[in-house]
Amino acid sequence: MIIDLRSDTVTKPSAGMLHAMMTAPVGDDVFGEDPSVNALQDKLAAMFGMEAAIFCPSGTMTNQIAIKCHTQPGDEVICDKLSHIYQYEGGGIAFNAGCSVKLIEGDRGRITAGQVKESINNKLDAHKAYSSLVSLENTANRGGGSCYDFAEFENIKTVCRENGLAFHLDGARLFNAIIAKIEHAEDYGKTFDSISVCLSKGLGTPAGSVLIGTKALVAKARRIRKVFGGGMRQAGFLAAAGIYALDNNIERLAEDHKHAAAIGEALTKKDFVEEILPVETNIVIVKINGRHTSASLAAELKKNNILAIAISTTQVRFVLHLDINVAMVDKTIEVLRKL
Repeated sequence: MIIDLRSDTVTKPSAGMLHAMMTAPVGDDVFGEDPSVNALQDKLAAMFGMEAAIFCPSGTMTNQIAIKCHTQPGDEVICDKLSHIYQYEGGGIAFNAGCSVKLIEGDRGRITAGQVKESINNKLDAHKAYSSLVSLENTANRGGGSCYDFAEFENIKTVCRENGLAFHLDGARLFNAIIAKIEHAEDYGKTFDSISVCLSKGLGTPAGSVLIGTKALVAKARRIRKVFGGGMRQAGFLAAAGIYALDNNIERLAEDHKHAAAIGEALTKKDFVEEILPVETNIVIVKINGRHTSASLAAELKKNNILAIAISTTQVRFVLHLDINVAMVDKTIEVLRKL
């Protein structure tokens, strides 16, 4: 039995999801004729109380499309230094949108309205890039699955409105935050100009993310998606998996959070663990010091058929997901106790 805790992207479709995929009505989505894709887009737009949505192959694509929609070449994007859009999207902000980045030293991947305000460049200073977009990530992956307090979203939104900046949310694990903080999707739709929702992480689909926003933004996004090569044809087979996930896999995210807390608690008792980031959702990040390095700990776990990932020379990440059951969690804790 392999216990794969490297990421929540490793999930396999359940029998119910596979049935939904195999029986999905499909058409040509580039022509706007795939009924399953249209149903998924309408469903997510309605959930967040926003006007429209567009289905894309990946969260990186939805983020990059949003950035290009909101900016012009030479502009600057404000984000936390740990943000996925900066750390893990291949320099796409520069390559795709021609923008620079103002990085903020936040708290576990989360920034404040005060920090955003201080980071906005003077529009009258020709030496500076034009600040045009603030992008947040919720939950923050490199912050250990940390969640924003919603009041801070509203504070940052006020700063954006006062200074003419667009406001984007990378919601790769947004439903984890909504479940953990007992929030409502509609409130996010009222706050952000665009939201990227990933379906292939905790929700368990094989692929796909959805960008949500106004009709005008989504019309622009559709053209950019085409330029990026993201126009899919009979994508309804994947969209049907997304619909199934939204109907069946949101509330159960609380199980992943419970499992993550249990593994985090077991790790607190190990002498080679220097620090554990607060476990708020489905991610556990530990700092290793002493008789193990991050690489050697990951290697030792692999000998016991447990896969974790060394995300730096000192940190190991464990991610819980729907393919990890109670027995697997218990086995992981048993192995950790013996290390």
